[in-house]
Amino acid sequence: MEFRFKAGTVPMLLSMPHVGTDIPDEVAHTLAPCARALADTDWHLTRLYDFAEALGISVLSARWSRYVIDLNRPPEDTNLYPGMDTTGLCPVDTFGRESLYLPGREPGHAEVERRLARHWRPYHDQLRAELDRLLALHGRVLLWDAHSIASTVPRFFEGRLPDLNFGTAEGKSCDPGLQQAVVDVARAHGRFSIAVNGRFKGGYITRHYGRPHENVHAIQLEMCQCLYMDEAPPFAYRPEVAAEIQPLLAQMVGAALEWVRT
Repeated sequence: MEFRFKAGTVPMLLSMPHVGTDIPDEVAHTLAPCARALADTDWHLTRLYDFAEALGISVLSARWSRYVIDLNRPPEDTNLYPGMDTTGLCPVDTFGRESLYLPGREPGHAEVERRLARHWRPYHDQLRAELDRLLALHGRVLLWDAHSIASTVPRFFEGRLPDLNFGTAEGKSCDPGLQQAVVDVARAHGRFSIAVNGRFKGGYITRHYGRPHENVHAIQLEMCQCLYMDEAPPFAYRPEVAAEIQPLLAQMVGAALEWVRT
């Protein structure tokens, strides 16, 4: 299977495009040793969001590592942040600028097209189909795109990231009321720093599928991994730390779901 999916009953789809850790054999033998650590994975998000299924939320998560292909990049590989450094559709280096491939083994055009057809399109076909199903059932639907990242990544930004980074494509991917409902819950908690459409404005999934005028609303949450895990290998989950952020996640998701329903 190219992804993991469970259909829900409420008007919400949780997407986790960067949680995959599998690498196909035909790609694995071309990778440099540093790639084996899978350092840029959105670790443990399926565990952190394990409350979603009980709420009746549809859940779609990646099987394959983002080192194989990045499901949150446009198929034509345009830069979502013009003028800023970013990794591509088929990354050739890590966030720490280490080369992912053995010398001369980087994927060419034909290999990128093969990965698009084999790994990228099935995920997006399922995402589109589920949004359409939920929209037909409920008349309105929310796509929540879940991500996490190390709190400091000098390649992309200076200093430490805010704890919770909400992206709505500068307000274009969801209704302002929905954005406000979610952010208000986060601010009321008072413990975590927040940014809205700052360094992270939403990736391809948020920007492409979020169509508020068509009753499809999309919001991305990029959160610092130090809120629930060790950011150094072996990237262990820390339940005693996660115990504070997980209830807040559930409250934010609940507020978003309530907004969509009403």
